[in-house]
Amino acid sequence: MMIDLPNTTTSKVAKKLLSSRRTHGVVALSRVLTLVVITREGFAENAIEAANLASREHPCRIIVVVRGSEKGENRLDVQIRVGGDAGASEVIVMRTHGPDMAADEALISALLLPDAPIVAWWPHGVPADPYNTALGKLAHRRITDSNETKDPTEALFQRASTYRAGDTDLAWTRITLWRAQLASIIDLIGTEGLSGITVKGSENSPSTSLLAAWLTMALDVPVTIAADKSTGGLSSVRLAREDGDVELSRPSGAVAHLYLPGSAPQRISLPRRSVAECLAEEMRRLDADDVFGEVITRGLNLTNLRSIIPSDR
Repeated sequence: MMIDLPNTTTSKVAKKLLSSRRTHGVVALSRVLTLVVITREGFAENAIEAANLASREHPCRIIVVVRGSEKGENRLDVQIRVGGDAGASEVIVMRTHGPDMAADEALISALLLPDAPIVAWWPHGVPADPYNTALGKLAHRRITDSNETKDPTEALFQRASTYRAGDTDLAWTRITLWRAQLASIIDLIGTEGLSGITVKGSENSPSTSLLAAWLTMALDVPVTIAADKSTGGLSSVRLAREDGDVELSRPSGAVAHLYLPGSAPQRISLPRRSVAECLAEEMRRLDADDVFGEVITRGLNLTNLRSIIPSDR
């Protein structure tokens, strides 16, 4: 069910939420957090869809702040979505208009769940310093997506310069399955005789850069990035060893192939992760991701990521 409240105030929205719960039996007691989505017109529905899917694992109240035109009179248009239109959540879509309608604490404070953690998500566009934004200061976790910027690698270095505990990026979450598989492979073959690593992925892929930085930091061996012509992000990791190279390759699809010396290729499930899956993973933890913090603040500087050159390797 959708309830439209044009040209309204947050206090009226809060009262309408209370009355709709009484009328339609929607309760907020099972909500575990408040997810605040900061986006712009034209991208809101995709973000809402992903947040709704993630809310089925983490019931929450979703507040979507959509920044409209800064011209004209100040106005706030709100749409409340409950029931089948809101997944396992309540969705409050706030569209701001005019020069003085800022996305800040005053705009959403009356709608936050009491005594519940706050997660802020920027699905499109990364602020220069997420922590020091008006809504970022309220949040326990701050989620960005450098892949949705014009220069993803530059966005990663910007994130490194402003990193604060609680920050994370979906480019990091997208390689969770890759990191798990590579950790298992290293446990199997060990690091003795390991002379170098080649990480292959689409040019300027932030996930490829982060995986290279993680491997550089964790294994202390030279890591080379080989950029291919695909647009599918990370595609393979080759471990150069004295006893024969080991490669985990997923050029396309959801199945990767593991090549070990003297063995037939093994098929491994390694699907590409949707935004909703990545968002749900980040919402599982509300403490700081220390590994991501080390990779982005220390690992990136150890890896020569700015010299990515397209290659046919």
